[in-house]
Amino acid sequence: MRRFIPFVFLICLLAVESATAGGKDAVAIPAGAKCPVCGMFVAKFPDWTATARFKDGTTSYYDGPKDMFSHYFDTARYTPGKHQSDIIALAVKEYYSLAMIDARSAYFVIGSDIYGPMGSELIPFKTEKDAASFKLDHKGKRILRFNEITRLIIKTLN
Repeated sequence: MRRFIPFVFLICLLAVESATAGGKDAVAIPAGAKCPVCGMFVAKFPDWTATARFKDGTTSYYDGPKDMFSHYFDTARYTPGKHQSDIIALAVKEYYSLAMIDARSAYFVIGSDIYGPMGSELIPFKTEKDAASFKLDHKGKRILRFNEITRLIIKTLN
């Protein structure tokens, strides 16, 4: 029986580690969730996840902030019957911490040498200081706030 005690302890330790992986801000992405913009399976790119939550309780998942913005700007095209005004929350994965943060309060770096699953990407940060540091380290062109991002900027990233 004593031989099994370390084994049971190891199993319990692995279960606790697995349950807490990703931290308090982890987002459970359904295995079959597809980005409504590009059709990619989102769970394959957990470090780039972005989400939009709608008034009706549904959530759209994206393989990066760029596709989240594409959907935001043309909601009815990608989710027929829904409108931009139906979106109650937008979240993006912060580049350094990998925590989900409110997209509307994030700082986004564009034009860097870091690429997402779909190529050129908006790189999100919780603080302006982190965004500025990243911009310097990765040859970023600009730091933008949510309300400064336009359809034209998204098109230039495609």
